[in-house]
Amino acid sequence: MLGDWWQRDIVDPGKLALLLCFAAFVITFLTTRAITRAIRAGRGPFHNNISASGTHVHHAVPGIVLLVCGAFVSVGSSSGSVASAVAAVAVGTGTSLVLDEFALILRLQDVYWTDEGRVSVEMVSLAFGCLGFTLVGAAPFGVNNMGSAELGVRIGALATTAVTLVLVVVCVLKGKFRFALFGIFVPPLAWVGALRLARPRSRWATWRYGPERHAEAEVRTTAFDARWDPILDRLSDAIAGKPSSG
Repeated sequence: MLGDWWQRDIVDPGKLALLLCFAAFVITFLTTRAITRAIRAGRGPFHNNISASGTHVHHAVPGIVLLVCGAFVSVGSSSGSVASAVAAVAVGTGTSLVLDEFALILRLQDVYWTDEGRVSVEMVSLAFGCLGFTLVGAAPFGVNNMGSAELGVRIGALATTAVTLVLVVVCVLKGKFRFALFGIFVPPLAWVGALRLARPRSRWATWRYGPERHAEAEVRTTAFDARWDPILDRLSDAIAGKPSSG
C-alpha cells in the first residue's frame, strides 16, 4: 500500500527532507520559467519587472537568501523535525532560483535569453540528475525487514550502480557530459558514451589518441553534433524558452 511504501522507503531511510528538496527544486524551476516566459511575452501579473529603487532584482537574489536561510535552519534542526522539512524546501527553492540564473552570475551580464543562457538550463539539468540519483539510489540498505528476494534485488542494483558510476566517469573523461548526465538514470546510455570515440579535445583523447584517432574523433563528433544538437536545442527551448536571435 501507498502508506507502507511511504513509511518504508521514504521516512525510515531518512529521505523525506531530500524528497521535499527535490520536489521544491523541480516545481520552482518550472514555475520560474513559466513566469519569466510570460514576462518576456508581456503577459501575466508579473509582466512588470520587480525592482527596488529602480534596480532590477533578479530572482537569484531571493534564491540566495532562501538558500542561506535554509542552510542555517538545517544546521540547527534535528532530522525528521518540522524545521528540517522547512529547511529542505527552502534549500530546494533557493538552489533552483540561483541555478536558473547561473549564466548571469557566471558572466556578470544579463544573458538569460541568449545562447549563453543555456548554461543555466544545463546546470539545472545537472542538479536535477544529481538530486534524483541521490533520492533513488541513496541508502540501498537503509530499510529494515527486507525479504531475501528484495535484498538480492537491492544488491544487484548496488552493483549495477557502481558499474554505471565508473562508466559515467569515463564519459566525463571523454567529454561526453550529456551521456554522463543521462546515463545516471539510463545506464545503457553510459555504456554507449563510454564505448564510443572520445571528443577530440577531451582529456581521454589527449592522453590516448594519436593523430589518426584524433582525426577520426573530429569527424565523428562533428557528425554527431550536427544530428543531435538541434534536437536537444528544441527540447531546451520547449522547457526553458527559446533564446533571442539578436
